Amino acid sequence: MRKLLVLCALLSFIGTRAQDKLKLSADSGYHNWYYESREKLYQGLKDRSYDVVFFGNSITERGPWQELIGRKYKVGNRGIGGDNTFGMKARIADVAKLKPKKIFLMMGINDVGRGLPTAWSLKNYEEVIQTIQQISPRTKIYVQSTLPLNEKVLKYDYLFHKEAMVRALNDGVLKLAQRYKLTYVDVKEVLADDHVLKADYTMDGIHINTDGYLVWVKYLKDKKYL
Repeated sequence: MRKLLVLCALLSFIGTRAQDKLKLSADSGYHNWYYESREKLYQGLKDRSYDVVFFGNSITERGPWQELIGRKYKVGNRGIGGDNTFGMKARIADVAKLKPKKIFLMMGINDVGRGLPTAWSLKNYEEVIQTIQQISPRTKIYVQSTLPLNEKVLKYDYLFHKEAMVRALNDGVLKLAQRYKLTYVDVKEVLADDHVLKADYTMDGIHINTDGYLVWVKYLKDKKYL
């Protein structure tokens, strides 16, 4: 019995050490000069009110949402280029305090690019959802599919061969939306062919061009999300 207990303790210690090693080797950091500068801007806008907020990384930040959506809604853009789900989890509370009627989430592609475990991304995603619901329970949350990549035009080596990770992330995001009874917005229906971002809508295999944003907003309007 004592030998069994010693063995279990040893295996637990090895497992913990392995997890610690993984955490050290995985790049989950998000603090950098750009993140800090955008956060400084957003902190200065904390007293603003919005009907709709788009929350995410550079794909969100580059979107001309207000111009495309029009006067029906007052729209806030809370995207930060390069941000991952750890950074988004750190700043979602301030966004939820704005108490928008609707918030559109798109997260995770930078986690994929860094090779972060999908389980980490989904845990952060879930905590983002929980934070919104706790602070602003009347806000309707729209969970958007993470856009896939297009390797034929991709310009960043670190993003190659990541399709399986994007698929796994989207499978998990869909399950989160179902678990929390949220609206799942499968944007890749119009912006991708299966799990390949359409070449007509991207200039570098990951980001969206003007045509892509036009199609994206039309899709949201056609689905009566906006």
